[in-house]
Amino acid sequence: MASTLQANGHENAYIFPAHRIVHRMRDESKTPVVLVACGSFSPVTYLHLRMFEMARDYIKQQTQFEVVGGYLSPVNDQYKKPGLLSATHRVNMCTLATELTSNWLMVDPWEGFQPKYQPTAVVLDHFDHEVNEVLGGIETRSGERKRARIMLLAGSDLINTMSEPGVWSPTDLDRILGRYGTFIIERAGSDVDQAMESLAPWRDNIFLVRQTIQNDVSSTKVRLFLKRGMSVRYLLPNPVVDYIEANGLYLDDGPNAGAAGPTYVTTSASSQEQEASGSLSQMAS
Repeated sequence: MASTLQANGHENAYIFPAHRIVHRMRDESKTPVVLVACGSFSPVTYLHLRMFEMARDYIKQQTQFEVVGGYLSPVNDQYKKPGLLSATHRVNMCTLATELTSNWLMVDPWEGFQPKYQPTAVVLDHFDHEVNEVLGGIETRSGERKRARIMLLAGSDLINTMSEPGVWSPTDLDRILGRYGTFIIERAGSDVDQAMESLAPWRDNIFLVRQTIQNDVSSTKVRLFLKRGMSVRYLLPNPVVDYIEANGLYLDDGPNAGAAGPTYVTTSASSQEQEASGSLSQMAS
């Protein structure tokens, strides 16, 4: 199903990115799962990407799920978070990071280019529709098709906000944690156990993934480094660092913080790496 997305004042045909979805399961006794991380990604860091790898390891070793896809969904500009670049820049950086450094992660620009901010529950509904209704779910070796479980991937700070009264709509919470569920990556300084007590009704749908190697890299720290003229190499994928430098991003809190930037990078199943590399070269010129 194609629709249109708005970027830089121009309409772009939208096609749900599915070029890395596993269309046939290896073990049909399991439940297919698609991991979705919603966030600012301003900029995307190695920790954002590492979260997917940690969750996939946990799923393989401790659950009856089988990962068939992973998505980054950059938040809409109307989120109005400090340091939030335009969706165009953030989608571009996420696309470069996934297409050039991963063989299974994808970026869905739908949320970022909607006319207004979309609640997380609505974003998960969007993925559920695209994967299970439009694509028809995931095929098993016997030819049967199974509905994929769409699940939110997030850091433990999210669970803390979910446990605070009045921060999240009760209806949205029940949809996110009741219908879909979440994998939570442990982060230093977050009291997950206390938060989990407040979310007891959905305990069976919340999976906590412990960090065995601590990583506290954050987009906030990266932006501070860049503003001070310090190097951020090896904190972010190199293509993202190159993109930031080529476009003069995060130098201050002024126009660069919300500049529209170049047309967003698109990818296809047959030539995603070449297109992403070509787009980066064009943007740098």
